[in-house]
Amino acid sequence: MPYHSTPLDLAFHALSDPTRRAVLSRLVEGELPVSTLAEPFDMALPSFAQHLKVLEDCGLIVSQKRGRSRWCRLVHARFDEAADWMVSERRRWTERLDRLEVYLDKTEEDDEGHGKAV
Repeated sequence: MPYHSTPLDLAFHALSDPTRRAVLSRLVEGELPVSTLAEPFDMALPSFAQHLKVLEDCGLIVSQKRGRSRWCRLVHARFDEAADWMVSERRRWTERLDRLEVYLDKTEEDDEGHGKAV
């Protein structure tokens, strides 16, 4: 099994890097050319392009050549998939913790009912 096997795995891998998250934050305002995206980062353009490749490969951004520039924009659907997964996991863990709390409360009541100290 590959290390990053699903689109969701690839999205979370891409989001794990602060440079890539910063790029995505800049793209929230709208499309930007690669040269503008790269300006605030202290790295060579080929290194920056690798970050864009990771973002594009996982589907968080798309790029398009326009004249002599390459423009990038967000793809919101991939963010929705990641958010849906997190909401689902949060719901599942909240339910588990609620069941644990009920169990612990019942155990404590049982112990108190039998004269045992907690």
